[in-house]
Amino acid sequence: MGLLDGKVVLVTGGANGIGKECALLAAREGAKVVVNDLGGGVSGGDEGSAGPAEMVAREIKAAGGEAVSNSDSVTSREGVKRMIEQAKDSFGGLNAIINPAGILRYAMFHKMTDADWDLVIDVHLNGAYNVTRASIELFREQQDGAYVLFTSTSGLIGNIGQANYAAAKLGVMGLSRIVAMEGAAKNVRSNIIAPFAWSRMIATIPVKDEASAKRVERMKNYMRADQVAKLAIALASPATKDVTGQVFVARGNEYFLMSQPRPIRGIGRTHDWTAQEIADHAMAAFKKDMLDLGATGSVFTWDPI
Repeated sequence: MGLLDGKVVLVTGGANGIGKECALLAAREGAKVVVNDLGGGVSGGDEGSAGPAEMVAREIKAAGGEAVSNSDSVTSREGVKRMIEQAKDSFGGLNAIINPAGILRYAMFHKMTDADWDLVIDVHLNGAYNVTRASIELFREQQDGAYVLFTSTSGLIGNIGQANYAAAKLGVMGLSRIVAMEGAAKNVRSNIIAPFAWSRMIATIPVKDEASAKRVERMKNYMRADQVAKLAIALASPATKDVTGQVFVARGNEYFLMSQPRPIRGIGRTHDWTAQEIADHAMAAFKKDMLDLGATGSVFTWDPI
């Protein structure tokens, strides 16, 4: 018995990295899998190819599983609708979507082009919207559906040179939260994962100093895509039917449940504040609870297990 026996799962970005590992593991856990991948480069902007997704589908079938391939883009609403229809036509339904499809355009914000901004937002944030919006009515009608969307510590914590990526990935957090809240009564769940794993996308980040070189080396050696996939499959399965609206981090053999924004300190007065009083008194009172500008590496300071 597998965690996903009898279920149909769509995996976007399923030809490489985390997406491929999710597709392969979903099939091993009993799912019928729609393997989606545009087949393009990690920087986006090229035409892509149907070959990579088809190769993963063939690998699944060679191992005794059931799979079909799809090469539409998550940025295309019509393309995403075709993914959903393909799942229904091929396997009779759809029960879960795992959405790690992504690209990266690394640039300091003051040097970022409009094209770099638009493309990353389109793939990550609009892509997450497209796959959830195209399937939400089906999931609500059948009162069964699970989304595993992908965020990043670049959005949750911050990393220099990734303003476009961070904005998109923090937007995915808000989207997932509302989908979970609105779907709760219909047994529709949504959770997000911030993955640490070596991938084609991570390989495009420039290495400019010794600290970043060491960080990249740790990711290559200790943080694998299959470790992220195990969490994704667990969250897509009925075994976690009571888990929704949560934010997780997968880092090697470590998994973390992340906090979500809540008030940490307040201050009030019986009379109206002036701007000067806010600057002098409120900010001083808040100071010790303010977060510094440290990037992801300043939060996860130890080597992964």
